[in-house]
Amino acid sequence: MFRKESLRKRYFILRKKKYFETNKNFFYPIVKLIKKKFRNKRINISLYYPSSYELNVLKILEIDLINKQNLLLPIVQGNRDMNFFKWKKNDILLINKFGIMEPVKSKKLIPDLMLIPLLAFDKSKHRLGFGKGFYDSYLNKHLKNFKNIITVGVAFSFQKYHKLPLSKNDAKLDYILSEKGMF
Repeated sequence: MFRKESLRKRYFILRKKKYFETNKNFFYPIVKLIKKKFRNKRINISLYYPSSYELNVLKILEIDLINKQNLLLPIVQGNRDMNFFKWKKNDILLINKFGIMEPVKSKKLIPDLMLIPLLAFDKSKHRLGFGKGFYDSYLNKHLKNFKNIITVGVAFSFQKYHKLPLSKNDAKLDYILSEKGMF
């Protein structure tokens, strides 16, 4: 089995090489999930601002139902600490120490639905991230108190790996969304 670091390098190169733009249709399974799980309730949806050939989740903003929700973006705070803050399209963004766009700090909110970037995923819905542990740390901390947070890894189908190596802090996702649908 490949070690995580070599897998990260391999899948970063693969994602860069095979990256393609998606459109809003890619995200219709998310709309279906929201309607089923939350029924017309206004919810907090955390997105990420794409960088380094991550799938562009901002395309989801072309869907009316999504724009009626509270949208959140993460802010990295300290060592492995991340929180989510309200954001709207065209709001001012700041560049963090990793070169990633973040919203201006406001009231901290807990997401009901999280769209999570990844480098690779497996059939058990485990993810391989960049290795800093921000998402795993956030999920391990908050899923104890907020058990209803729905987590969706967003990826291209070519990012699937047969069985990722795991550590005790790796959080399993509820769903994976790719151009082939959601499972």
